[in-house]
Amino acid sequence: MAGGRSGEEEGRNGGVPPSSDAAMAGVATGGVEDAYGEDRATEDQPITPWAVCIASGHSLLRDPRHNKGMSFTEKERDAHYLRGLLPPVVLPHELQEKRLLQNVRELEAPLHRYMFLMDLQERNERLFYKLMIDNVEELLPVVYTPTVGEACQKYGSIFRRPQGLYISLKDKGRILDVLRNWPEKSIQVIVVTDGERILGLGDLGCQGMGIPVGKLALYTALGGVRPSGALPITIDVGTNNEELLNDEFYIGLRQRRTTGQEYAELLDEFMAAVKQNYGSKTLVQFEDFANHNAFTLLEKYKGTHLVFNDDIQGTAAVVLAGLIAGLKFVGGTLADHKFLFFGAGEAGTGIAELVALEILMQSHLSPEEARKNIWLVDSKGLIVSSRKESIQPFKKLYAHEHEPVKDLLSITLISIFKDIKPTALIGSAGVGQSFTKEVIEAMSSINKRPIILALSNPTSKSECTAEQAYSWSEGRAIFGSGSPFDPVKYNDKLFVPAQANNAYIFPGFGLGVVISGAIRVKDDMVLAAAEGLAEQVTSEHFDKGLIYPPFSSIRKISANIAARVAAKAYDLGNIIL
Repeated sequence: MAGGRSGEEEGRNGGVPPSSDAAMAGVATGGVEDAYGEDRATEDQPITPWAVCIASGHSLLRDPRHNKGMSFTEKERDAHYLRGLLPPVVLPHELQEKRLLQNVRELEAPLHRYMFLMDLQERNERLFYKLMIDNVEELLPVVYTPTVGEACQKYGSIFRRPQGLYISLKDKGRILDVLRNWPEKSIQVIVVTDGERILGLGDLGCQGMGIPVGKLALYTALGGVRPSGALPITIDVGTNNEELLNDEFYIGLRQRRTTGQEYAELLDEFMAAVKQNYGSKTLVQFEDFANHNAFTLLEKYKGTHLVFNDDIQGTAAVVLAGLIAGLKFVGGTLADHKFLFFGAGEAGTGIAELVALEILMQSHLSPEEARKNIWLVDSKGLIVSSRKESIQPFKKLYAHEHEPVKDLLSITLISIFKDIKPTALIGSAGVGQSFTKEVIEAMSSINKRPIILALSNPTSKSECTAEQAYSWSEGRAIFGSGSPFDPVKYNDKLFVPAQANNAYIFPGFGLGVVISGAIRVKDDMVLAAAEGLAEQVTSEHFDKGLIYPPFSSIRKISANIAARVAAKAYDLGNIIL
């Protein structure tokens, strides 16, 4: 706060000077900072958010949330003591956006584009989000997959300024104090990772921060969650990545990963501190935890906290939506078809369980009957009943009667096809090029319209490319992928590959949870999100081979999903009134 302006501030506050106590209580501040409380419409308002302080002058230009750059009008420059601190011309946001988009396009390396956009977010938040919203299809692959994977790998080398909160083993016993160091006191969504399984790239330790930062940028750009209500967090318990441990620029703890009791105690303290500091309506999204922790944490906290795992539930919802839409090509219901999952980690089993739940809801079968047409393949082969003693609990539900199949060569997948005859082949194992020509030809021989979903990220880990899927299936495949692919022309027909991107689901889902005031996430809310996405696929999209609506309308898509999720939360009585 600039000196010599206390009279003006007192006048704006009815003679009450601004105080740090008011700021600590979460009162919206004045000037350009949400003077009418519009950004806080989804919050409980214990007091009227009158202005209590004014950002101005040089500090305003260094405040990314309120800085408008050269878009400040003549009146604003006088009112906020900016005269002389900016060039004399006033540039509208549209012109600034045009200039920045041109700058981005001049950068050839995706990582350089990522760094440019992160710098923009740090200096002019409004312009960053306007650029993202207006050019989402072009810029989504830059701030999210696949580029964010490379950014995480090189995070230590490209690190410029801290984003989010870093909580490490050093903070055990004082995590609540660390949370209180964050300047925002009213948080709606937290995205947290421990960096052990970043995309398909493995253990990147503390450098996994790029994932929570990127996810929360999309919460705002695609879902409309206010930026100040979003908090990215990385929990650093070490890394088993030798390359990082030996990297002089690595930004995390230089020790092997802590596991077991100490890890569990740290997470318990973190979750308790979040609820104590922010309340029970703050959504905690777990992101890129290794399989052995992801399922455990979700199961442990889903009954006591508002938690969501995007790798399990978000991926499952977007893939289920694609399958529901894809069956409009094929015919029949989910219960009429068989599904083979190549990969039985958190993504694969999460999708399988949500598909089974949807079958259960549609057909009123028993849980065992709903799962009988869903088969999983993990690193040891086909999951069958004879392996029950040696597999993880979440896989046992899909251990059906069948002869063991122990290796993962394409010829083995083909032999599985002969017995199971799946309608859909869904890859999430992170094994690049595992859907070979022979595999796709075999799928095409038993299906008029085979559903091929190559979900692994980044692009190098994709089970096949769009061009391979369309050409090897003679243009008959219904294709979706985790990474983006360019349109493919086959036999004079243009196919537009569908990207099964979690960004279709989590921004709208999170917004629906926040606006409903839900205190728990229920499976029916995840199903509602999937159904809300599938219903937005039109006949026009089908004609292009799309099983998802175009990303250009993502804000509308997210709003519809949010409405479905919030309505389901009310139906379930899953709210505090």
